[in-house]
Amino acid sequence: MPLHVPPAPAPALRSVLAALGSPTAVREARTPALRAAQGPTTPELPLPVHVLEGLTAPGPATTRLTGWRFLIRCGDRAVAAAETMLTPDGWTFSHFFEGPYVASTELALQQAETLQQPFQPRLLSIPGLYMLALWLHGDTTCDGTEGRPADTDLLVPLAPAPPGIAAHLPHRVADLLPVLALRASRLPLLGSPAA
Repeated sequence: MPLHVPPAPAPALRSVLAALGSPTAVREARTPALRAAQGPTTPELPLPVHVLEGLTAPGPATTRLTGWRFLIRCGDRAVAAAETMLTPDGWTFSHFFEGPYVASTELALQQAETLQQPFQPRLLSIPGLYMLALWLHGDTTCDGTEGRPADTDLLVPLAPAPPGIAAHLPHRVADLLPVLALRASRLPLLGSPAA
C-alpha cells in the first residue's frame, strides 16, 4: 500500500529550496556528499519530526513536533537530509546533514511501502535512548503535526538502533514502548538525535 506522506508547510519547503540554491549554505554544510553531488538535488519525502516525551512517566507518552525533515535526492538515492524548524516568524531552514539515519530512513520508507495497511509516515525521536524510529501512523487523514503513537501504530527503529533493538524490524507501539520505557528508566539521559 502506498504511504500517505503528509504535505510539509509551504514555507518549510521554500526554505529548503532556498538553502539548496545557495552556494554558501551548501558549501558550509557538514555534508561532503551534498557538496560533491553531481547533478540537480531535490528535497523529497517531507516527514514531520516528533519527540516522544514522558516515556518513563506515569500515563501515556506524548509527542511534540520539532520540525520537518526532507531527504535530499541526487539521482537515484538520498545523499543528505535537510531539517527545518518553527521560529516566531514561521518555518525556516535549520541545517543539512548526512550520516546513517539518511540511508536508514530511505530503507525504512521503502520497506513500509510493501506493508498491506496504509500508513502516514513520521519520524519519532526517543530521548534518553538516542533513538530515531520511523513512526507509521494508522490515521492517514490527519495533518501529521499532532497526535501521539496509537497502540496499533508501528515503529521501525532506524539504524543505528540502541543495543538489543533490531533496526528495520517493525514493532507495534503497544509492544515496543513498554520495552523502551523500561530501558530508558535504567539509563542516564543520553539526549535525542532530533531534539
